Amino acid sequence: MGNNNYIEKIQEAILRLLNADSTWVESVPVQEVCEGRTIWQGPVEVFTLSNHPKAQRCFAWSRKDAKDDSVERFVAVLEIPPVSSAHDAVKVAIAHEVLLR
Repeated sequence: MGNNNYIEKIQEAILRLLNADSTWVESVPVQEVCEGRTIWQGPVEVFTLSNHPKAQRCFAWSRKDAKDDSVERFVAVLEIPPVSSAHDAVKVAIAHEVLLR
């Protein structure tokens, strides 16, 4: 298992955001490139969910807020089509963020 404290913080965020208990499975390195430029890179944590009504797994990570680097934000994406991998989760999260701008 990776950094236990980091994993525990993400599990707390999953409980808060998805109202689900989680068990860590693995870390997957992801790099998302657009037009030859890296727009996101880092580990995505994979978790099984024990009590979520729609998904058995989710992908989660934290990032610093672009406006204030001292604020850590957590992202959790359910494994529901079209999301079937850590790479898909990052793409969906990026698209969601762009739409909110």
